[in-house]
Amino acid sequence: MTFRYIWILLLLIPVLIILYKVVLLNFKSYDKIFTKGYEKIIINNYRSFNYNSFKMKNIFFIIGIVLLIFSSTGPRFGTKLRKVDRQGVDLVIVFDTSVSMDAQDVKPSRIEKAKFEISKLIKSLRGDRVSIIVFAGTSHLFLPLTTDYEAALLFLNDIDTKMIPNQGTSISSAMEKAIDLISKDKEKYKVILLVTDGEDHEGEAIALAEKASSLDISIFTIGIGSDKGSLIPISSNKKNQMEYKRDNNGKLITSVINKNLLKEIASAGNGEFFHFNNKGATYNDVLLNINNMEKRAINTHEYSEYEDRYQPVAFISLIFFIISIVYPTRVKKINE
Repeated sequence: MTFRYIWILLLLIPVLIILYKVVLLNFKSYDKIFTKGYEKIIINNYRSFNYNSFKMKNIFFIIGIVLLIFSSTGPRFGTKLRKVDRQGVDLVIVFDTSVSMDAQDVKPSRIEKAKFEISKLIKSLRGDRVSIIVFAGTSHLFLPLTTDYEAALLFLNDIDTKMIPNQGTSISSAMEKAIDLISKDKEKYKVILLVTDGEDHEGEAIALAEKASSLDISIFTIGIGSDKGSLIPISSNKKNQMEYKRDNNGKLITSVINKNLLKEIASAGNGEFFHFNNKGATYNDVLLNINNMEKRAINTHEYSEYEDRYQPVAFISLIFFIISIVYPTRVKKINE
């Protein structure tokens, strides 16, 4: 149970105190109502008055006030389920987390640029289901298909190049995992969005793109990085000194975007290639292509929410008010 305006419950404290003092304590006996009246007149006027009934009448009134305040808080009980009909595609974002994504030829870095643009893309989706697969030396399903874009943004924000210890760039295994994820659904309108700098240490990406196309899955590729490339910064224990990744011979490694591979993957996957650099394409170009796709109805998603239940409480409050009004306070039979 939750409340829309839980702060209203604070009113119960002063209301109960006031009602208790005014309604109950001040009428413990009828001789306190007219303290200066003649005793015979008081007895004659109030011999037909039942104080216990009057007390119960006021108790009903207090209960009605309490329930009315409780109703004003907007109590919500249980859950209400309903189906949500959406028009959209299934979008699997395959995100490269290899250390080469830390290169700073794209500001502030390749991975931060990619996260920024993809976050804008997710915020612009309407009815599409989104999933995230991360990969470096291995690939992992990071977020299953969902229409909860707030959750997707939280998962996206947690992506970094340290999340997969086994380094490398295994585009092929990530693509295979993405294909397996959405090929189970026989409906069309499925998209794999490959976000990477283009290195592939397994060399099966083109064949997998062709397989995806045969399954009615479109593959869009996003290349992150400049044509000149950049050194790969790595963490250093030395203060105020940047270190860069080196090969086994001690030579500095320059990471260059492999646009040719990404264009071939997009072509084989019946998709488009986009180049994200400091002056290149943005999420709007990707979003335009997704929105131009024919979309299918997605009506299998159900969600629950608390249902407002203030009406029954208010009705019960009204009943107690009516009882307090009609409750008799006269003695049924008076002994002369």
